[in-house]
Amino acid sequence: MTPEQFLSDFHEVAQIGATPNQGVDRQAATPEDRLTREWFRAFAERRGWEVRVDGIGNQFAIVDFHPDAAGDTPCVLLGSHLDSQPLGGRFDGAYGVIAGLHAAARLEDRVRSGDARPAVNLAVVNWFNEEGGRFAPSIMGSSVFAGLMDEAEMLAVRDLAGVSVREALEAIGYLGTDARPTVASYAEVHIEQGRILERESTQLGAVDYSWYTQKLDIEVLGEQSHTGATAMADRHDALVAASQVILKVHDVTARYEAEALVSSVGQLTLEPNSPIVVARRVHLVADLRAADQAIVADARATLLEQIDAIARERDVKINVRDFDVRDNQHYPESGIRLAEEVAAELGVSARRIRTMAGHDSVAMNRIAPTVMMFVPSVDGVSHCEREFTRDEDLVTGVAVLTEIGWRLLQGALEPSGVAGVGGAAAGAGAAR
Repeated sequence: MTPEQFLSDFHEVAQIGATPNQGVDRQAATPEDRLTREWFRAFAERRGWEVRVDGIGNQFAIVDFHPDAAGDTPCVLLGSHLDSQPLGGRFDGAYGVIAGLHAAARLEDRVRSGDARPAVNLAVVNWFNEEGGRFAPSIMGSSVFAGLMDEAEMLAVRDLAGVSVREALEAIGYLGTDARPTVASYAEVHIEQGRILERESTQLGAVDYSWYTQKLDIEVLGEQSHTGATAMADRHDALVAASQVILKVHDVTARYEAEALVSSVGQLTLEPNSPIVVARRVHLVADLRAADQAIVADARATLLEQIDAIARERDVKINVRDFDVRDNQHYPESGIRLAEEVAAELGVSARRIRTMAGHDSVAMNRIAPTVMMFVPSVDGVSHCEREFTRDEDLVTGVAVLTEIGWRLLQGALEPSGVAGVGGAAAGAGAAR
């Protein structure tokens, strides 16, 4: 398949759930998400590939080079996710899935035209709910696959409207029962979501490690009262206390060197959310990330002290729970070198790079040899409608992914004592 065909498909998918400012809104298990899944299925079925959907909604397209083999032949797996943030960008995630489909089609053509048949199969995956915008935590589908999260617990997670993951997947027809493929190795290409590659005029980033992530689930409990009739001295305003917490989460970064720690509060809900009622409850999630786990631990400890002081000052109760903690993940040196070697052979400039954001590859790296790559993001902007990557950079990433996929099919990264290289069964582990 040609670069022009890839770009045509990419820009076609970008019309699903398109927003007025050239972004997309395709949150997990919504009607728009269903349409992208149908597009994925149609692409695979046109090629004669088997399509599977597992118990958490992960979608697989399998290129079977060994149809007569007994049992489940392991797969080299390529992919990412098709869901988006609310008013998100059209490149995040979707690029990696469509690149995976086109790389797989090129690799299949290569084998069918006479190149040596690999000992393993090839598959492309669309992971469920990587974004976590509708259902928390993020990276859900790949984490269940890898045994890091419990399937039953994740199916019971509810969105802000009270709809569970199970109910949402059933509603769009994508709560599957198919067997999960066994994975020999995994590769993912993604937009950087940062400024490094563009700033340095580098075409490819070979990801070597991920940042440490710590989220805090914070519940502020005050007392509901009348905004007009209640004396100021008698109020226990949960929203005022929550606003102080939000500022502390922002300000804690100043304790460390510039950009050593990033933090934010991205979600906040309040009750009863009436213009004439003092808030009784506010729920928010704080996100702390750094390359150094010790910095995150210190920031967390500082915030807990400050939050306790705010609760006493405002005469409210504040409950804090650790949530979605992810340690540093270091990608295999052999995979990093493979990406560098392929880039050099294709005349593509490359450098090693870390990921501050989480990706499905972070989960997959725990159970299979994994290669993660970035292509440049314009202005380093992501999770918004202005997110953008140039066509030529998208095409370059597909070319590199295709060649890496070929090397993986030839056994370039053999599993090296990694437990659970097969698709993990439901309930194989729990999230931290």
